[in-house]
Parts: sequence; C-alpha cells; structure tokens
Amino acid sequence: MKVIGLTGGIAAGKTTVAACLRRLGAAVIDADVVAREVVEPGKPAWRDIQRVFGPSVFRPDGDLDRAALGRIVFADGEARARLNGIVHPQVIERFEQEMARLARQGAKVVVLDVPLLFEAGMEAMAGEIWVVAVDEVTQVRRLMERDNLDEAAARARIFAQMPLAEKIKRADRLIDAGQPLPEMKKQVEQLWKEAAGEVE
Repeated sequence: MKVIGLTGGIAAGKTTVAACLRRLGAAVIDADVVAREVVEPGKPAWRDIQRVFGPSVFRPDGDLDRAALGRIVFADGEARARLNGIVHPQVIERFEQEMARLARQGAKVVVLDVPLLFEAGMEAMAGEIWVVAVDEVTQVRRLMERDNLDEAAARARIFAQMPLAEKIKRADRLIDAGQPLPEMKKQVEQLWKEAAGEVE
C-alpha cells in the first residue's frame, strides 16, 4: 500500500487537491475530520481541553467552541503547543487505525491529508510527501476570504505553521496551487497516474 502525505500552507489549496485525488480513486484520511471527531464531548481529548483551557472554550451544549479556542492558541505559542500535545497523539492513533483498516480492505494508495504533517511528526507515516504551495499574497487573501478574517488574524494563522518554504524543501512532489484550477488538476492527475502506476 502506497501512502502519500499531503500537506501545505493553510488556505493554499490542499482541500481542492485532496478532493481531486478522491475523485481519481485515492482513499483519503482527512486530519481535519479526525481532529473534530477526537474532541467530541466525552472523548479523552475533549476532557483534557476542558481541564487545560477551562469552560470559556466550550458552548453551553458542551461542544468545543473552535473559534474561541482558536483566538487563544493563534495568539499564544505555549497555549498552541499544549493543545497540540492533547490533540495530535489522538489524531495519530486514529490515523494508524484507519490505515490498518484500509490495508485490510486492499487499498492500493492512501492519502494522509494533514495540514500539520511535519508539525505533528506524522511525515514518517508516509512513503512520499506532496506539498501544495501558493505565494504568500494569495494565501493571505484566500484565508481572509475563507474564514472572514482581517489581515493580521490571517497572518497570525499562517505564521503559526511551519514556513511553507521549509515544507517545500521536504517535499517529494510540489503542487503549484497558484496556477489556474484546470492546470492544477492536470498536474494532480499526472502525479496520481505516476503514484497509482507504481503500485499496479
């Protein structure tokens, strides 16, 4: 089973690439989905967040208030490290379980869609790393539009991640998300043909 780690800067276009790979036949494990699942009410990570951050980051119904927590952790590196220390091990455990399930089902290519692949130390789980990259001006603009943020808040989220230039250095394959969408899809399709061909 070939395992591809898909990562990139926030709002760079990784979600679009992952959707394209799904359509092409890849089994995709989405870290954002898994991260939401591990902080559901009553789960160990939910309890740990409550213990560390208190009731102000929870809604009256008990659900995690992700916006409130985001305002804390994107402004405070130590708080972000504490949160990652709670969530990342739970996410990694779920990924390992899902990869084992897909292997039993005979999956040929699995894509690990993980924004913080390097930051979480998950790159070792993949045989090949694909990085989705875009220039900083475009990244800031997309993030402001997507999450309804001002420029300072958008840049704070970008700077909270490993610099995109560093991720690019570690990439086995680089996907240019600054090009027109049809061209980017062609690039992804070509990379997929190469990846799928290697395991046929």
